[in-house]
Amino acid sequence: MKNKENKYIQAYNKLSDLYKEEKVGQRIQQDTDFTIHRMETVHNIPVESPVFRANYFSFILIRKGKSFYTIDNHKFYTKPRTLYFTNPGHLKSFGIEEVVHGFIITTSEEYLKEHIHTGVFDEFSFLLTEMVPPCFLDDSRFDELQNLAEQILEEQTKNSTLRHKIVSSLFMVFLLKVKEFLMKDDSFKIAYDRESEIVNQFKKDLESTFRSGNLTSVALQVSTFAEQQQLHPAYFSTVIKTKTGISGNRWIQNKITAEAQALLSKSSTPVKQIAYQLGFNEPTHFSKFFKKQTGLSPNQYRNR
Repeated sequence: MKNKENKYIQAYNKLSDLYKEEKVGQRIQQDTDFTIHRMETVHNIPVESPVFRANYFSFILIRKGKSFYTIDNHKFYTKPRTLYFTNPGHLKSFGIEEVVHGFIITTSEEYLKEHIHTGVFDEFSFLLTEMVPPCFLDDSRFDELQNLAEQILEEQTKNSTLRHKIVSSLFMVFLLKVKEFLMKDDSFKIAYDRESEIVNQFKKDLESTFRSGNLTSVALQVSTFAEQQQLHPAYFSTVIKTKTGISGNRWIQNKITAEAQALLSKSSTPVKQIAYQLGFNEPTHFSKFFKKQTGLSPNQYRNR
């Protein structure tokens, strides 16, 4: 569902909502946080989007066609055999000048934590990169990713009880291949400015804090993360809000929620223990927080 951030820029939690509301792609049905579509199917005519925020990860694989995309105030052009990805929170737009053939994959942090690995950002730290220009692949590398995308799309459309497991396993291989290419391809450079560095470090510090296993209410304060970068909390908060459209507190709350959802889905750890593990002094406070964020109690979410 879309959320108004101001009267000009909309935020979208799902690809289907973006296509429906902005009419920049063919309408699609979306019942999970993972999607894969052929670009030539969902964008079968030239189109240019307005500026928006997407609260999900996107991977775009372009075999042929002519297009561009923007992230904040940076504009990038694609060409045949292009791979690029974007992560949540940025101001974005895109334009298709000649129909693009390839694939678009979208996924949420919750999906990554549930279906790939609870420590997905440890294994795939590039997903936290604030901004990455497009990667231009050679034939063999592109064909590897395209073949994986074809397999993922085929399995996604099957009515199999193991569909989600097979799709997530193939997507894991896709991510591993992307990681392999990033480590080898010198042309795939990270574009930073000072504020992007601040946001990128905040994301890494946030992830590191949760991985440390030593969560406390103090550790999860915005001022603590500002202090880690030796920044004034007010300036730090302004940068995070301006660059991502989401406040530092909301980033922290979203991370707590995603971690809780992953623990409830992937383990049999008692709710009380999960509460303490996530820095809550009282399990009842965790239950109230979780229900406010998701509309379900922890037990309801686990048993859904």
